[in-house]
Amino acid sequence: MHLIHPTMLFMADKAKVPVCVHLDHGTDMDYVKRGLDLGFTSVMYDGSELPEEENFANTCMMSQVVKRYGASLEGEIGSMGSRESGGDGGDSIYTDPELAKKFVEETGVAALACAFGTAHGLYAKEPKLDFDRLKKIRELTNIPIVMHGGSGISDENFKESIKFGVRKINYYSYMAKAGAEDIESLSAMKFFHEIETAAISAMKKNVAHAIDIFSMG
Repeated sequence: MHLIHPTMLFMADKAKVPVCVHLDHGTDMDYVKRGLDLGFTSVMYDGSELPEEENFANTCMMSQVVKRYGASLEGEIGSMGSRESGGDGGDSIYTDPELAKKFVEETGVAALACAFGTAHGLYAKEPKLDFDRLKKIRELTNIPIVMHGGSGISDENFKESIKFGVRKINYYSYMAKAGAEDIESLSAMKFFHEIETAAISAMKKNVAHAIDIFSMG
């Protein structure tokens, strides 16, 4: 389990734009509550790899806790745990739309993370997104859909995903990759700050492009 850094809250408070401080993939309910105690405004309880009944029950309990803090809760049904780096976990790991509907109705989550073809990390092969599944999930649940494994997707697939209900995109891996690639292109580095400056600049450009695409979606 990763440590929760209060520094994030300090930086958010100093930001010049509205910021939501989100705790992602909290698989332990006490850990999620700790984030709420620190002041996180959004949390994810991830029970997607638990038995179905346990995921439902835990998410329901977490929903009641989150309401007391005035925060929002993201839940997950269907698992990408077997699809790290673009691996193919078969149909069983994709989110069933009818089960997603039941999950949202029973738990009261504000946003739903679901599996429709994306994966965490760097893709070993081009992802194939199931837009029919995504569209059906959105129609049945009528809440914002969260795309995990959001970087590394084509611009057109981003736009299609947004069209069919994705409203939050978790974006990191390919931004970090852009920073590393820019460092590799430097031929005469002498100081550490040159590495840091090059990486930050490349990551800013990558994120700026992503923001443009998301805005057009």
